[in-house]
Amino acid sequence: MKTYSININGMTCASCVKTIENALVKHEGVIKATVNLAQERARVEYDPEQITPHEIIKIIENVGYSVSREKKKATIGIGGMTCASCVGTIEKALSKLKGVHEVSVNLSSEKARIIYDPALLGIADIRKVIEGVGYTFIGVEGEELQDTEKEAREKYLTELKTKVAVGFGLGALLLIMAYGGRIGLPIYLIPNPIFVQFLIATPAMIYVARSIFVAAYRAAGNRSLNMDVMYALGIGTAYVASFLSTFGIILPPEYIFYDAAVLLAAFLMLGRLLETLAKGRTSEAIKKLLGLQAKTAIVVRDGKEMEVSVDDVVVGDIVVVKPGAKIPVDGEVVEGESYVDEAMITGEPIPNHKKPGDSIVGATINGNGVLRFKATKVGKDTVLFQIIKMVEDAISTKPPIQRLADKIITYFIPVVLIIATLSFIFWYSFGAGFGIANPALFAFIAFISVVVIACPCAFGLATPTALTVGMGNGAEQGILVRSGDALEMPRKVTTVIFDKTGTLTKGKPDVTDVVVLEGTEKELLSLAGSAEKDSEHPLAKAILAKSEEIGAKLVKPETFEAITGKGVRAKVGEKTISIGNRLLITDLGATVTDDLEKTLQSLEHEAKTAVIVAVDGRLHGVIAIADPVKETSKLAINALHKMGKKVAMLTGDNKRTADAIAGSLDIDQVLAEVLPQDKAAEVKRLQAEGEIVAFIGDGINDAPALAQADVGIAIGSGTDIAIE
Repeated sequence: MKTYSININGMTCASCVKTIENALVKHEGVIKATVNLAQERARVEYDPEQITPHEIIKIIENVGYSVSREKKKATIGIGGMTCASCVGTIEKALSKLKGVHEVSVNLSSEKARIIYDPALLGIADIRKVIEGVGYTFIGVEGEELQDTEKEAREKYLTELKTKVAVGFGLGALLLIMAYGGRIGLPIYLIPNPIFVQFLIATPAMIYVARSIFVAAYRAAGNRSLNMDVMYALGIGTAYVASFLSTFGIILPPEYIFYDAAVLLAAFLMLGRLLETLAKGRTSEAIKKLLGLQAKTAIVVRDGKEMEVSVDDVVVGDIVVVKPGAKIPVDGEVVEGESYVDEAMITGEPIPNHKKPGDSIVGATINGNGVLRFKATKVGKDTVLFQIIKMVEDAISTKPPIQRLADKIITYFIPVVLIIATLSFIFWYSFGAGFGIANPALFAFIAFISVVVIACPCAFGLATPTALTVGMGNGAEQGILVRSGDALEMPRKVTTVIFDKTGTLTKGKPDVTDVVVLEGTEKELLSLAGSAEKDSEHPLAKAILAKSEEIGAKLVKPETFEAITGKGVRAKVGEKTISIGNRLLITDLGATVTDDLEKTLQSLEHEAKTAVIVAVDGRLHGVIAIADPVKETSKLAINALHKMGKKVAMLTGDNKRTADAIAGSLDIDQVLAEVLPQDKAAEVKRLQAEGEIVAFIGDGINDAPALAQADVGIAIGSGTDIAIE
């Protein structure tokens, strides 16, 4: 099974969606077809052994809609050409390929410029033809995907704008001619004004409303009642009635509706213009994501570096990335060290240090060093394309409310036509009894009124447009939605569970308090920072960062000793500095006073790790370190409480630490000392109690809980989050 996505032009309402979907699924080989009105795109799952993309396009075109065929432009090097006849031979052979739009071969540069449909053929097919007629395929120098969807939309928008201008201009003129006399305008000076209205309205109808009648004819031919059929009935009836009245065939001359027919067509074109403008924004997020990809890559082949199209990179290639360049594909570093800006994938603003053995992700930006890496994932297997696919899949899925809209629309049009017909029959049969002089005419007008007023386009378009624009804007802000269903479930959530570390907190230790017993804060941090200068411990890094932040002078220690379970000891100049817990201080022979013990307990009660600093055996102060709560956490929890949601916190930390953080954030329930593998079980337990649960975590050790929850929301870093 394969999936084919295709852009469709000419859809106006939910019934158009149904027409295309029904036409596709009727054909053998089409497994599933999902058409998105707002995105103007069809996603077709099909069996390639039974049906081809070209045949899928034909099915859509046969039911009256046009397709924006993709166009890819490639410049190909060709060897072996000697004269103009060689050029003609190659151009003729390539032109015969299904999917080739344009071919131009240049003898002097030995290059062919080809514009083709990538859905119907690839470079391998082009190569086969070139070699088949006796010439050498040297390689692809560059490929560029033309934005045919944008070109088609801009052309359609220009046409709609012209139709709107003509429709409203001539419609206003007809309105003045029809009713200007009532406000004192000298309409009587126009000879035979009704016939003049006919002369103005007829070309206006042909130009402005022609597309509506053509679409209605095609829909009727395919036994489909869509909104174009209703539009054509309403506009056509008003025009035909005016025509018959103009020439006195059936109706008396006072029943002229030329102005209504033309203005209604103009309003419909205005509606389509506004819809097209709205729908045009929906795919911009995906295009921006595609734009992040590097266009070329430097690869090492036969011992030489060469620049190739990113599409020509294969798994196993050694790729060279220079400072400041985009990394073209996913891979593993084999040589060199550099800092790589991965904010596009991880959201982390600080570049990550990459060395041999580390993985790197395509579309991220290399920093200060040259990297050589082995390509491990290329093309549609890269992280970037997985993100793009997820966004596309999410936009293509139909949530329950949209499926309901599609179902209603199936019955809506027949019901409207039945009501319009019954209205005609009623007034035609009983109009005289209500004092109506011409029941037939009144019944006719009643029929027109029902048909014209009944338009579910907003109903059919509002849901998919809201979803698509919402998901598109979300993607631009770094919020990726797995499916349409995921957007509807959050309103039903009763309990929101937050993972603590990295979600409610910043996820890295930070110095929160400095209690000075001797000297000044700067002196204390200078001594502590110098002692910890060579340590790799996270608490040491927090002390070092705080020391540098306040501008404390740091000196490299002469000796450094890590004492397991207690702390560290270092010699800085002539001083011996000890940093650690109560056990280390006791070993030094120092006494923890009652006041100091109270300070330590107070800090620990606030979920902070308190380390004591001693210099030459004398206590100089206490440094408190904690994983600080994010500034926005309390705002988020308060907002959830206002929505009536219960908030819980789940963590592997001890209960005292968890309770301290929960108390500062007004969290309703604390689930502490929970191992990563047991987090999903806690979610399941709450669900068994009748709660609809949303779980918010960092997406790494929280993956099972995210999957178990009714709504899983992954926050933080790690490329696996972006994929999942």
